[in-house]
Amino acid sequence: MTRTPRPSFGIMTAPMQVDYHDILEVWRDADDVPEIEHAWLFDHLMPIGGDPDGPILEGWTLLSALAAQTERLRLGLLVTSNRFRPPAVLAKIATTVDIVSGGRLDFGIGAGSRPGHPMAEREYAAHGLPFHDLEHAIGTLAEGLTVIRRLWTETEPFDFHGDYVDLTGAYGNPKPVRRPHPPIMIGGRSSRVLRIAAEHADLWNIPGGGDIDELAGRSALLDRYCAEIGRDPATIIRSIHLPVSYDHPETTRAAVAAAVDAGFSHLVLGLSDPYPPGVARWVADEIVSGSGRL
Repeated sequence: MTRTPRPSFGIMTAPMQVDYHDILEVWRDADDVPEIEHAWLFDHLMPIGGDPDGPILEGWTLLSALAAQTERLRLGLLVTSNRFRPPAVLAKIATTVDIVSGGRLDFGIGAGSRPGHPMAEREYAAHGLPFHDLEHAIGTLAEGLTVIRRLWTETEPFDFHGDYVDLTGAYGNPKPVRRPHPPIMIGGRSSRVLRIAAEHADLWNIPGGGDIDELAGRSALLDRYCAEIGRDPATIIRSIHLPVSYDHPETTRAAVAAAVDAGFSHLVLGLSDPYPPGVARWVADEIVSGSGRL
């Protein structure tokens, strides 16, 4: 049995229904708390919770601002919607953030909002973006990751003519700081996304909060897909997003323990707003240290 790596803990602050300066304060505080190793935003253009007409900040723009005002945290989006931006444009955006951060970007990406989600299509129509079917979303994710990696690593312009992505004279300059490229996190639970993760991911993320045995089953399926293509499954770090209960931290600690026992070593702790004063230090003391996982 492969030994689970030492757990690493991060926080996630959804940039909706909250002020920029509140998120900035949490991230700056977390940057000074060594028990917290990474920090995340999400990628939506309209709120998916609370007041549907409330404020929300664009994820990559905000991430660049936070990258410039932190020094240690690894950072990323949990996860980028592949539906919002053409892949070559996304590669340039991500490279810029990696450079601003000094090489601290973890590149999170997924197929985009599920068609069955009640809020899924609203933000697309409101921003003039097409909302294609799942077949298109999966196809563009696979081809998009291929061209993003090539833009980050290849030293000569190239053409790419796929079923979903078509580029002529594509070239990325400058390159990301991290070589050969920023770690790629793929988020999702469907079998088709897991097959893409087996090929491209350095980390794989899944939302927690449900049946941990079911989530472990998804991880086992990823192992199987890795074996089919001759990849060592241990080379993909297993990541999970877990909501934090401020009132009942013991519930969160129990969820962390169950996740680690199931093989998830990259723990992203979701912070709801309003953020309590000193929440980063509280997370370190009550959840990270309190779970006995350091």
